Amino acid sequence: MESIKKLYKIGNGPSSSHTMAPKKAAVIFRDKNPEAYSFKAHLYGSLALTGVGHLTDVAIKNAFDNQCEIVWHFNEKLPLHTNGMLFEAFDKNSKLINSWEVYSVGGGELMDIENKVKPQHIYPHTNMADILHHLEDFGGTLWEYAFRNDDTDLTDYLKEVWVAMKKSINRGLNTEGTLPGGLKLLRKAYSYYFKARMQNQFVQNDSFIFAYALAVSEENAAGNIVVTAPTCGSSGILPSVLYFFHNEKGVKEDAIIRALATAGLVGNIVKQNASISGAEVGCQGEVGVASAMAAAAATQLAGGTIYQIEYAASSALEHHLGMTCDPIAGLVQIPCIERNAFGAQRAIDSALYAINSDGRHYVMFDQVVEAMKQTGKDIPSLYKETALGGLAKVFSDRNLNEKKSP
Repeated sequence: MESIKKLYKIGNGPSSSHTMAPKKAAVIFRDKNPEAYSFKAHLYGSLALTGVGHLTDVAIKNAFDNQCEIVWHFNEKLPLHTNGMLFEAFDKNSKLINSWEVYSVGGGELMDIENKVKPQHIYPHTNMADILHHLEDFGGTLWEYAFRNDDTDLTDYLKEVWVAMKKSINRGLNTEGTLPGGLKLLRKAYSYYFKARMQNQFVQNDSFIFAYALAVSEENAAGNIVVTAPTCGSSGILPSVLYFFHNEKGVKEDAIIRALATAGLVGNIVKQNASISGAEVGCQGEVGVASAMAAAAATQLAGGTIYQIEYAASSALEHHLGMTCDPIAGLVQIPCIERNAFGAQRAIDSALYAINSDGRHYVMFDQVVEAMKQTGKDIPSLYKETALGGLAKVFSDRNLNEKKSP
């Protein structure tokens, strides 16, 4: 597996796969072709179908200082992944001087033909079962395992990640108004937070978690700075759970950093063995994985064993299996924002359920990851970030019918 640092990326939303990665690819291609006079960016598959709502064209044009033509290929896919891009560079005579076929494979990561099988693996194990067996033989916790095997600057990087997460929550809690895009969706984080402060203990915990998750998700939808955890579309889940433990339960920041390492390990296992791309496996790979990461972190913070942590992660992911990715109008708003709030709540519930057990259960985390991968393959492309099916289609059809009505 690769470094946890590659899972947690700090950057602008609303999408790690449709905004961060295309911008990164555009910058790479621009810098490799300094002599070019103009550029074209061809977008395929899911990138084309939901690119406008995800600000893909804006991100790419900004990288090229608007010296780039966007060509949308709505009914075509490139061979390696549904999020395909083809960049072209031209001279003053409109002659093609270079091109690059590249793919956004989830979580802000890029892949082309040359580096398809060349990730930098630094972990000796690639699944949860082997990691647990290793810890049984040699001792230690999941977070200690991560720090023993990852880059030496992992602690410092996770501190940066935590700072960025807190900033996104605080910005979101203190911002009101309407999110950009045609849905005219109002921000809710501030009102949820205010109401949470007025409520009794019985409902207050969930309300704070809702407020924190909404805060980050609304910041993401507005294109502001968030942390992929593991993606932009699911970026509100892990921060809200960690912030709840820190702000409402008094958990120290050193413990939060250790929980970030454990959560990153869980996300890395899924990234290694399945996918965190909504365009590839649906929202189970985004919200589902984020909920599993947050469940693992919460269980650790609550004093759970490595087996209870594994159980919590397994439960949270298992109960998101089959979740479709069907963003209305191609925007990372409906149902994405609310899903972050409920994904965070499910993470807490999974942690509580696991803590009350002895950690023994039947369906292990690695098996759930395998099931998620297979389920993702079986889900029709209509429900994988194309906005052609599910909620997106129902909403679009309803609006169309209303416009036709006299």
